[in-house]
Amino acid sequence: MTAPSPPSAPLEAPLHFNALITPHRSLPFKGFAILIGAVAVVNFTAGAYFMAKGAWPVFGFCGLEVLAVWWAFRANYRAARAHETVQLSDDELRVRRVDAKGRAEAVSLQPYWVRVALREAPDTSTRLHLTSHGRDVEVASMLSPPERADFARALESALAKLRTAPAEAT
Repeated sequence: MTAPSPPSAPLEAPLHFNALITPHRSLPFKGFAILIGAVAVVNFTAGAYFMAKGAWPVFGFCGLEVLAVWWAFRANYRAARAHETVQLSDDELRVRRVDAKGRAEAVSLQPYWVRVALREAPDTSTRLHLTSHGRDVEVASMLSPPERADFARALESALAKLRTAPAEAT
């Protein structure tokens, strides 16, 4: 038996399940560049028009609006750095979360005792929990409800295969 790897490190191969979950972003960086360019052109044009009419303070507010849109998207893209990995090896199921600031936390569970529970709320939202030995860990919160259900089925299938696989000869 090998020594367990530190909780902050990814598990070593062979892995029975390995998932990287990242937040969905509908606007790629190229689309953002086009959008901020269009917002800047429209605001510069409107600001120039108002300055020509004598309402010169409007031009500054148009610039502040472009800056506010840029800042909001920057914050959104920074938050997209958060991710979660779920890895299953012969001896361990590890959930590792990294927040937008790069801080990592990991939870390690014994795969033979883990139960996967997809809990549905009346408003059609779902939460996916892994439970084992009194511990309850929510996973895949960045996914949509249908994606979370698919993820739960895939993880349950990987756990079932691991539990029924014959033990390796030593």
